[in-house]
Amino acid sequence: MASTTKIMTAILAIESGRMSEVVTAENMQAEGSSIGLENGNKLTLEALVWGMMLESGNDAAKLTANFLVGSEESFSQLMNKKAQEIGMCDTNFVTASGLDDKNHYSTAYDMALLGAYALSNPLFREICSSKSKTVSFIEPDISKTFSNHNKLLSYYEGTIGIKTGFTKKSGRCLVSACEKGGSIFVAVTLNAGDDWNDHMKLYNYVSEVCEDTEVYIRIPDSMRVYGGNDVCAEIQLKENPVNVSLFGDNNLTQKIYLPEFIYAPVKKGDIIGKAQLLNNGRVVLERDIVSNSDISSIAPEPEKANFFIKIFSAITDLFNN
Repeated sequence: MASTTKIMTAILAIESGRMSEVVTAENMQAEGSSIGLENGNKLTLEALVWGMMLESGNDAAKLTANFLVGSEESFSQLMNKKAQEIGMCDTNFVTASGLDDKNHYSTAYDMALLGAYALSNPLFREICSSKSKTVSFIEPDISKTFSNHNKLLSYYEGTIGIKTGFTKKSGRCLVSACEKGGSIFVAVTLNAGDDWNDHMKLYNYVSEVCEDTEVYIRIPDSMRVYGGNDVCAEIQLKENPVNVSLFGDNNLTQKIYLPEFIYAPVKKGDIIGKAQLLNNGRVVLERDIVSNSDISSIAPEPEKANFFIKIFSAITDLFNN
């Protein structure tokens, strides 16, 4: 899968919560494409992610792995653990950059799962859908502009990513995504010489066979509230009805995740739960369920209540003694 591997490296970096931390470049011997890192350079982890996703910097990917866990070998363990969580059953990661290794492999289906998962992160989506980005180094005090190698961003309307890849052994690899009718579609080709046209044909096919459908998700009208000036709070879906793109044989079902009750205070807009729309058992859409009521608390908050109970117990013990 060549440099499409960097989708996994990037999302793990983002999910680490360390994007603003400063990274110092060390042992920068890296084959293939790079962002020109030299030993002693200092820049943020976020800048490295921009560099690996847009310019496909192998040096940026390697440095990211070393910074997060100390080595590419240790980082590959994180990659494979995440792959299992996503459901990538025919994949094994060895390198953070996607350089060739006989034990580094995947399938188009697995990479589609990874692409769809990564796009659920807003920052990842912003990065992979950007045509260029100027980042600042901390040391030396310079700026570099990275350009995205994904030509579909210019070739095909609605494209929002994701990552290109190439080695002599893997051939041309491409994981792309396109937004149509409120739904996001991910396409993957591995070892495909005409990948730009292949992906555009796939998205044209989607346009021909997909039907945009308005679906109403049913949820309860209210939730039980304890400790408030009202016993019920009105609830609603942030968006209802919803638009989904459907094709082929469809079997729509829904799942609602709500607690049995909630405690006051409750503010209008508070997220109470979530609703999922499934097609043939797979989640195609998820929306937050929010409160549509403002309910004040008429009882002490749990922490305060515990405080008063402790004082009462202390006074009782004093008199008993």
